Amino acid sequence: MFRDKLVRAEEADSLPRNKFGMTGMKQTSLVVLLALASCAGPESQLATGLQRAGLSKATAACMADRMVDRLSLGQLLKLRSLGSLGEDRPGSATEFMRKVRALRDPEILSVTTSSLAVCGLGL
Repeated sequence: MFRDKLVRAEEADSLPRNKFGMTGMKQTSLVVLLALASCAGPESQLATGLQRAGLSKATAACMADRMVDRLSLGQLLKLRSLGSLGEDRPGSATEFMRKVRALRDPEILSVTTSSLAVCGLGL
């Protein structure tokens, strides 16, 4: 058993490494971890943008969860940008939908409307 571990250690020393001293297996693991970490990124960023646009935390989180599966990354970025239009005080759902309509994207409007109906109004 000890000999097997010793052989594996010697084999690991002989594996090709990149300029950072990482083997192919470690590189692959790092790429997988970064990919998994980026999965949560758009949803949490969108939820934050929705909150800044005037929606409650619970409504924004629920809507973001639904919307990330239905919209493209470009559309999500447009929606997230609505948060920069938010004021210090929370706005109403009507004000938020006025901002969404101003984006002039029918798919964003449709997905946002249905998500607000489910998450914000409980329909």
